[in-house]
Amino acid sequence: MGLKRSFFLLSVSCLSAALLLTFAIYFICGKIAERYPHGGVAISYDGTMTKLEEPTPEQEKFLSLLDRIQTAVMLIVPVSGLGLAGILFYQLKLKKPIAVLKTGIGRIQMHDLDFAIPEVSGDELGQLCAAFETMRGELLRTNQELWRQAEERRRLNAAFAHDLRNPVTVLKGTVKQLGRSGGLGSEEAQALERLETYTLRIEQYVEAMSSIQRLEQMPVCKKPIDIFLLQSELEETGKLLAPSHRVRVLVEDDFALDNSVLDNSALDISAQDGGTVQLDHGLFLTAAENLIGNAARFAKEELTIFLVREGNVLKLTVEDDGPGYPAALLQSGPKPFGKMSGDAAHFGMGLYSSMLLCMKHGGTLTLQNGAESGAAATASFAV
Repeated sequence: MGLKRSFFLLSVSCLSAALLLTFAIYFICGKIAERYPHGGVAISYDGTMTKLEEPTPEQEKFLSLLDRIQTAVMLIVPVSGLGLAGILFYQLKLKKPIAVLKTGIGRIQMHDLDFAIPEVSGDELGQLCAAFETMRGELLRTNQELWRQAEERRRLNAAFAHDLRNPVTVLKGTVKQLGRSGGLGSEEAQALERLETYTLRIEQYVEAMSSIQRLEQMPVCKKPIDIFLLQSELEETGKLLAPSHRVRVLVEDDFALDNSVLDNSALDISAQDGGTVQLDHGLFLTAAENLIGNAARFAKEELTIFLVREGNVLKLTVEDDGPGYPAALLQSGPKPFGKMSGDAAHFGMGLYSSMLLCMKHGGTLTLQNGAESGAAATASFAV
């Protein structure tokens, strides 16, 4: 039976029963009241007037109570009948489907699709549960297909990188052997140099593919890390990766650390303790090195590194005064082998690798450009 018909029948039934109960109570109260004197005067057909017996004060109170009961019953019982209809409708038609849907939504929120929605009824809510079960099945099949494709891609990447590494090694050895043999003309020497350059690029490309495979399989191991240690490591990383730039490392005041400026001519670090955070140390440093190294390639004179903790999130922002990110990169996000320039020595893996590391640590990577120039990359980590 459909929901509308069920609610109509329950409402009519409960309201009818309430009206019958109201009439019965009203009738019973009236019969009881007839047994007591009400006072007044009785006039016969011949005009004779007879004074009736007056009720006692106790009887008057009782009769007044019966009147109030009759009035209250006429209001309360019909409304209660409608309320009972609503309760019965919920218990009989709504409670089970809602509980089933709530349980299913909770399991999907926990990324658990390995369950089934039972058939609860043939009404509209039952149809909704059936549609929910169809959706769950489609989600499960889609996730399984995506997982299968991802595993296939990982296997293909690993097999490709492995199979390509051996011929590249042989090619490198042959090029070195030809270079040591001597007796080459200028054209042959130039051709051999180009061959060595492109062999090195192929080797770097294979290593980049292998690095993606390793990042996706890397576990996250959090442990308490001192904030001062992170600050000093960021300063040291800035000094190594951007030796010709002015690097500033600014740390949130909540850490009770002094902001420091690194000009790569002198390194001044004060040994002050600033608390700890639960963090995968190696993962954080890898992401930081990628972002700092990428910013150093495009910066003109200055890099600024911010380390801020906001609640349970640690944010690392690297700003530069370079030309900024391309619009396509800001719109679509980092992609593997997505190069931002024509530099043949880089394969555009820095930002993509950092994004993977942030996601594994429960965070995100956000890219944005400055109002006039420059770019900023913010890596967040759940701590």
